[in-house]
Amino acid sequence: MRNPRLAKLQEEWLVEVTIDQIQEAMESGDVTAKDLVLLYLNRIATYNKHINAVLEVNPDALQIAEALDHERNISGPRGPLHGVPVLLKDNIDTGDKLHTSAGSLALKDHYALEDATVAQLLREAGAIILGKVNMTEWANFMAENMPTGYSSRGGQVLNPYGPGTFEVGGSSAGSGSSIAANFAAVAIGTETSGSILSPASRNSLVGIKPTIGLVSRTGIIPIAHTQDTAGPMTRTVKDAAILLTVITAADETDPVTLKNPIEYDYTEFLMEDGLQGKRIGIARDVFQYLSEEEKMRMEEAINVLKELGATVVDPVTIPSSKENWDYNVLVYEFKTDLNAYLRNVEPNLGIQSLADVIRFNEEHAEQTLKYGQKIMLESENTSGTLTEAEYLQSLEKDQYLSTEQGIDAVLEEHDLDAIVFPNNFGAGIPAKAGYPSVTVPAGYSSDNGPVGITFTGTAFSEPTLIQMAYAFEQKTKLRVPPTL
Repeated sequence: MRNPRLAKLQEEWLVEVTIDQIQEAMESGDVTAKDLVLLYLNRIATYNKHINAVLEVNPDALQIAEALDHERNISGPRGPLHGVPVLLKDNIDTGDKLHTSAGSLALKDHYALEDATVAQLLREAGAIILGKVNMTEWANFMAENMPTGYSSRGGQVLNPYGPGTFEVGGSSAGSGSSIAANFAAVAIGTETSGSILSPASRNSLVGIKPTIGLVSRTGIIPIAHTQDTAGPMTRTVKDAAILLTVITAADETDPVTLKNPIEYDYTEFLMEDGLQGKRIGIARDVFQYLSEEEKMRMEEAINVLKELGATVVDPVTIPSSKENWDYNVLVYEFKTDLNAYLRNVEPNLGIQSLADVIRFNEEHAEQTLKYGQKIMLESENTSGTLTEAEYLQSLEKDQYLSTEQGIDAVLEEHDLDAIVFPNNFGAGIPAKAGYPSVTVPAGYSSDNGPVGITFTGTAFSEPTLIQMAYAFEQKTKLRVPPTL
């Protein structure tokens, strides 16, 4: 950087800075929101070429920052996110100069007419939407063999801990890679089944996949309304709690949010003794998918749980874990939900249905069909009315086997507060249940591959999960930034 003051901040302060540290520096006058935007843009300019995480930068970011700096000087900060740069996954609408494409060339020229509710809440809290990050195209619901983090619009996102070596995780790959690389303070990802937990654990981040109904889905390009949610991806549990507090709200345009029993300030649950007296079950059957070193990290993590006062029940088995699960619910809901979203896309783009997307891809096959579109074709072959017996029967089965004969069954059998999984290996059943999970860094393999420990609970158990995740994080403090 040419500015020596900013160059010093870049060298000595910016990497791994937290929301609290940002606010302290702003209050003292050492840093402005404009400074922060310039600092993060410089990191993007320097390192994004190595990991391909950031897809697009907000052209108004600097001027928004200047306006927020002026507002701080006149009336003080709005809250902890005032002047804090945030990156959004490319399936989240922003009613500004940024595109919203879900990583697809079909929507590369699509400008949303208004903010998604999540984006609106961030702006109201004083956050600066710094840009959009790349993602697995159509949230990895396009082709069977598409690598996580790949899109026809943005190319392949790489993991900063080992570009080309470690999987980046998907489909919120850019959210994970960019925050691990310190391209912004925090990011928003989305999950249908593992798409926050996977890139968070693979990039040594904290990820919160909320209960369905906690965060509005309005203005987010969907896969399936039964399982979709947005959530925080950050470097610390406290930053994730701050972000979750801001984006949690009842929204009349998304009726599922009206079942949320209470709105919390989730920072109230940041307790260093948050594991004391908790009962935690270990989902040992998925450990078979881990390397020997990953198993070692998980055993070390389990010992920390015990050391911090938790009663560990090891192993526990979810009754429906061996069920022959299908993804029929997603196949049927995708067409219905995507068509509802695309009806509001600019008519001149010619993309107002799933059928239009499929046609566009066929007409531009060399650029768009590197991995095919088998899943899209499967979904298009449904009626779009959700009347098929196969869908309705799978919906009921998923709901029952993931809750009463799934997560809730094992929690009740052993009187548990949570179940622990490695990385995102336990994401599927709570995804079908719509239940929350929080993942936290649990160390690294000898070749520097990140490992995460994931706490999963029943509906709206985020306060308990945050307590446990924070206690584990504060005891271990295992996250180390990647060398870029």
